[in-house]
Amino acid sequence: MIAITSRLTRSHGAPVHGGDPAELGIKDLDHPDWGEPLRPEPGEVALFWACGLTALAALQAARLPFFITHAPGAMLVTDLREGELP
Repeated sequence: MIAITSRLTRSHGAPVHGGDPAELGIKDLDHPDWGEPLRPEPGEVALFWACGLTALAALQAARLPFFITHAPGAMLVTDLREGELP
């Protein structure tokens, strides 16, 4: 997974962390802020990517009169290829 997403530098890119979720301040994988819980299987390492939902939460908390972004489970899909992004 790391080898695949690391090549996509203009979208998610490489994970920001691999290993113990507590090192990121995540106390309980069974209660994520968004989405369904997902625990690594025995022998797997938990990986974490930067996510636009963090920015969404900040925008909502700022109570701006208007902004455009995405929602959980409704990410932007385009026909542009990674190399065509600005």
